[in-house]
Amino acid sequence: MKVLIVNKFLHPNGGSETYIFEVGKQLQKMGHQVEYFGMEHEGRVVSNRLDCYTGNMDFHTGKLQKLRYPFQILYSTEAAKKIQKVLDDFRPDVVHVNNFNFQLTPSILYAIRKYEKQTGRTVRIVYTAHDSQLVCPNHLMQRPSGELCQECLGQKQWNCTKHKCIHNSRVKSLLGSVEAKIYQHNHAYRMFDTVICPSHFLEEVLKTNPDLDGKTVTMHNFLNRQEIPETDKKKYVLYFGRYSEEKGVKTLLDVCRKLPQIPFVFAGKGPLEDEVTALPNVENRGFLSGKELYQTIAEASFVVFPSECYENCPFSVMEAQLYKTPVIASKIGGIAELLQDGKTGELFPVGDSSALQKRIEELWKDSKRLQTYTVNCEKVSFMSAETYCEKLLQIYGGLKA
Repeated sequence: MKVLIVNKFLHPNGGSETYIFEVGKQLQKMGHQVEYFGMEHEGRVVSNRLDCYTGNMDFHTGKLQKLRYPFQILYSTEAAKKIQKVLDDFRPDVVHVNNFNFQLTPSILYAIRKYEKQTGRTVRIVYTAHDSQLVCPNHLMQRPSGELCQECLGQKQWNCTKHKCIHNSRVKSLLGSVEAKIYQHNHAYRMFDTVICPSHFLEEVLKTNPDLDGKTVTMHNFLNRQEIPETDKKKYVLYFGRYSEEKGVKTLLDVCRKLPQIPFVFAGKGPLEDEVTALPNVENRGFLSGKELYQTIAEASFVVFPSECYENCPFSVMEAQLYKTPVIASKIGGIAELLQDGKTGELFPVGDSSALQKRIEELWKDSKRLQTYTVNCEKVSFMSAETYCEKLLQIYGGLKA
């Protein structure tokens, strides 16, 4: 099978890129042909045979760029023309779209359907949704104040302008609302054959868009366990991830101050780093990755994941359990789908500092319960990349996974 993967970033840029590059590698291991289309970049790590990509667009710099911004995020003529060349050359059976808004735009979808008509070939378009972009103009379902919001669901995207949801800017939010309404009017997203959602939570959110009716399917993310040396548990509570408010770090730091007798380890980076470093019972190990991170997870007594934004399928919750470490996590988004409350960890009400403090303090003192959770984590398993791609191939073929 020939699979064209479309992602605006063709270099390592975040979790969505990690996901799609691993999918591409696994498909190639399974004997399928894979090419990529997106923006050119000096750090590009994947390619297509024509070396045909769009220019690298950064909307945060340049006056001319800012003037052209409203038009470029609605329809990219360059992206449409260049993907047409790649389609003509590669002749894919499937186009797997991963991250396309703003830079590539739905222009690529129209180009694929145009290619079908010109050639008489059938090309399935599969999209992996990593956020709520198809129903929420700022894709976070969260206002600049941090307040969670679902007012745009049900095609009520003018609420984005009302609350200035995009960068707290009336102009940018208006543009986001207009963009959403244009795509709604043109039924652009109806061109997807299947939309893969990494959580049941996100699937239910996307179902509020009638153009996606009957097209969604939930497939939790895959995760391959890396081999690390066997290790004994150490006496610390771990947070790993971004040091930012939406991840609940302020709430967690408030709890750390109230529990000076408990040692915490933080691994990551972000705008709240100074506050993390300032606490005497917090060891800031900075950004960790690979085996160093996995070792830190495996040695922790338990992990805290206090996110205050709509998480879909957070790798942190999965990785902790995969390395035999229980998790205390906020009950929001798709988190509860990954954690067995009372078996491999515990859930607490989002943003509730008192409840989080109680959960941490009680689990720290209750060695028997902690051991039970740890043993239960040893039984947890998640899909491997190979199993995930086997299901993906069924979707590519037009079947439900």
